[in-house]
Amino acid sequence: MRALLLSASRVGDTPYLVHALPFIDALLKSTERELLFVPYAGVTISWDDYTGKVAEALAPLGITVTGIHSTDDPIKAVRQAKAIAVGGGNTFRLVTELYGQQVLGAIKEQVQGGTPYIGWSAGSNVAGKSVRTTNDMPIVYPPSFDGINLVPFQINPHFTDYVQPGHNGETRSDRLNEFLTLNPQERVVCLPEGTALSLDGNKLTLLGDKGGYLMRFGNTQRIEEGCDLSHWL
Repeated sequence: MRALLLSASRVGDTPYLVHALPFIDALLKSTERELLFVPYAGVTISWDDYTGKVAEALAPLGITVTGIHSTDDPIKAVRQAKAIAVGGGNTFRLVTELYGQQVLGAIKEQVQGGTPYIGWSAGSNVAGKSVRTTNDMPIVYPPSFDGINLVPFQINPHFTDYVQPGHNGETRSDRLNEFLTLNPQERVVCLPEGTALSLDGNKLTLLGDKGGYLMRFGNTQRIEEGCDLSHWL
C-alpha cells in the first residue's frame, strides 16, 4: 500500500495544500495524475466547490481531479481510480456518506491493491482503525465508527496541547488519555499540523518538521521528522 496521511490541508496561513505538494508529488507516479476526490466531509461547502478547490490546488502538479459525487457509479469510479484522495471536514459526515454510498470497502480494497491514497484531516482520521479519536462533533450518526483501517491504529490530526488562557476544559492529551483508559489495547498517532504519515509498503515514516507523538495507555512518546514507525504496522 502507498498512502499519505496529512494532519491538515494548511500549515499556519499557507495557501491551501501548498505545504503538501512535495509530499503528493513524491507519492504519485506519472501514470497516477488522475485523482478521484471524495468531498463527503464537506458540510458548509458544496461538494462541487470543494472539488474545484482541490483541483485548483493540485493543478501545479499536473493532476486532474474528479469528484466522486459527480460520477454515475461511485463504486465503479473507485475501482477505476488511478489515485484516491479524501478531504477534511466533519469526520462523522464523511463516514456516514462512505457507508451510505457503500464505497468504504471498495476504497480499502483498491488501496490494498496498490492504488495510492491521500487524506488530510478527516480523510486521515478515517484511514485508521476507527474515527473515535477525531476532534469533530458527531453532527450526524454514522452506521459505524470503523474506519478504512489502512493502518492498524488510531490517528488524531490537528494535534495540539495548546490551552487558551482562562480556558478550563480538557486538553487534547486529556481526551486521548480518556480514550486509552477505556481502550487500553489501542494506540494513537498524534499529528500536529504540518506533519504527515507516509506509508510505502511495509515502511511507515513521519514527515514534516514539527514532530509528533505516539500514545499508548500510560505512555506518550515524542517522535521526530523521519522517524521510522514501521513497527507500528
